[in-house]
Amino acid sequence: MQASPFRSTLRSLCTAVLVGLPVVSWAASDAAMRDALEAARQQQWQQIDERAIEGHVLSGYVEYHRLRNQLPNLSSNQVQRFIDQYADSPLSEWLRGQAIANYGYAGRYGDLLAIANGEPAGAARQCYYYTALLDREPQQAREAGLKLWRVGSSQPDACNTLFSRLRADGTINATAIWERKMLAWQAGEERLSSYLGGLLSGQWQTARDTVKLVNNNSRAITSAPACLGPECAASAAFYKAAMQRYTRENTPAAFAAWQEVSPRLNLAPADRQPIEEELAFYTLVRDVPGTTAWVDSVLPSLDSERVLELRVRRALAERQWTEVIHWIAEMSASQQKSSRWQYWLARANEQLGNQGAAEARYRQAATDRSFYGFAAAERLNQPYQLNLERNHFDEASRQHTAQLPAVQRTEALLRIGEEGLANSEWLHAVKNGSPEQARALADYAAHQQWHARLVQTTIAGEMWDALDWRFPPAYRDSFLHWGRLTGVDPYLLMAITRRESAYNPVALSPAGARGLMQLMPGTATQVSRQLGISDPGPYGVLDPELNIRLGSTYLRDKLERYQGNRLAAAAAYNAGPGRVDQWLGSGVESFDLFVESIPFRETRDYVQAVLSYRVIFESLTNGGNSEGVSLLSDNEKMVRYDRALLARR
Repeated sequence: MQASPFRSTLRSLCTAVLVGLPVVSWAASDAAMRDALEAARQQQWQQIDERAIEGHVLSGYVEYHRLRNQLPNLSSNQVQRFIDQYADSPLSEWLRGQAIANYGYAGRYGDLLAIANGEPAGAARQCYYYTALLDREPQQAREAGLKLWRVGSSQPDACNTLFSRLRADGTINATAIWERKMLAWQAGEERLSSYLGGLLSGQWQTARDTVKLVNNNSRAITSAPACLGPECAASAAFYKAAMQRYTRENTPAAFAAWQEVSPRLNLAPADRQPIEEELAFYTLVRDVPGTTAWVDSVLPSLDSERVLELRVRRALAERQWTEVIHWIAEMSASQQKSSRWQYWLARANEQLGNQGAAEARYRQAATDRSFYGFAAAERLNQPYQLNLERNHFDEASRQHTAQLPAVQRTEALLRIGEEGLANSEWLHAVKNGSPEQARALADYAAHQQWHARLVQTTIAGEMWDALDWRFPPAYRDSFLHWGRLTGVDPYLLMAITRRESAYNPVALSPAGARGLMQLMPGTATQVSRQLGISDPGPYGVLDPELNIRLGSTYLRDKLERYQGNRLAAAAAYNAGPGRVDQWLGSGVESFDLFVESIPFRETRDYVQAVLSYRVIFESLTNGGNSEGVSLLSDNEKMVRYDRALLARR
């Protein structure tokens, strides 16, 4: 179960006793620190009891706000001293970023460069940084400035000085202005596009007029001049922007237009490539009739992973097994070697009667811990390759970890209710520590039952084989309980929760889904009514136990809809049952082809992740042994994925 606030506090008290911290003064100073940090945020310095927080492990947070408030009227030496003092904390980089922004705004470029540590994050700070660097490293600054210029949206005001200087020295010339105008036009940024057009001389008037004409009627691209702007300098950017706009607006019409205008355009291969790549992608996505031969003719020159993937999926949909092999062979070596494409090479060879080649490809795919790796292992009738990494830390090592400043700051932040800052502290320590230190932190998080933080630790530390930590037994009793009452596979519940929220009980998606199993408020209301319980509302649904109960019931309903088929139910949990019903109308004869037929990448990835996660959860329950564990049941593997899968209602 997830540790409650009371249990977390109790555990922190026990840790304090172990490491010899004075518990009573510790609790009192935490209260003072909570008040001091809030006052510092409000710049109410007179309300801070300095004596009460003196020596507190979080005193640097108050000092951070104090120094931030004094910028830019601080010397770079003062800023650097703080950065050095808190090098093991995100505080150091936060103050560095604030100093870069404030020094840049004030034009204190020498101080900015004194504390900068390479290119900062964010366009505004980058513009200040490269403005400062113009006199010291002009070539680097100009190249970076052009990159910041070549975007189709407005940049922060912080970039004005940099752009003005680059225009003055000719780095940003008329062609660069036109190229950005085209990017803005393509992005629908009309005000920016108009402003940029006003910076151009009369030599560009025909090009501007052509843009207006095509903006009102995309078909007018077929009568546009092949040469636009001085020495045709406007042609390439115009045709790239116009064709990509037209392709997304009306792919069949754009395809026809390109066949008409392409032969007369004198475009370099590098300028044709993005036009044809976009057009090939959308003709395949939108299944435009009569385009396959053209796609096949240009595909080898596009260097596009996404178009090759679509082309293979088209061949799979049409059961063109020779084409499957041909187009996978066109992929880069790194793309080809994925378990997904090794599996499909095996399936294609199997269909063509090349059993030896099929088995070799299945063996290659089966080395991977993934949906297709597990499916390949089942084809070979061999155990799954979990590649499980075991880690062992004793109590002495945990006590040592507990005394690390980053850990003490994390726990202190949790005690005063600063969950977000605690996560920042923790993950900074993971990312900046050695692999052994990162694993010690993961072990500590596991023993603290910080389930969500533990998963984030494995991601930040790239501990991909540490499955005990990546898939901890979080809320296990609840999943077993509600799985038993609803008749839902508890490992499927665990897998869906791990994919949906990574155990964050207060997770909130951009669409509004909430809690461990990411329930929409309307779904929670509907399922609550079905169960005869009160509507939990948008906050009650965050309760882990209730969220699991409602999510289990909702998933049970999806399973009943598809006669117990977990693949279809998982797809419906992600994309909605209406879409899955529609996809089943295509009538696919096997589970793997059904997965590849799902048109939404998000849902394709989702069902693969959920089904492979469920294998891992069940295997970990068996001590890491996958014997007797299956990706899908025999019926789920053998059934035809068509409308007959829908239960009669």
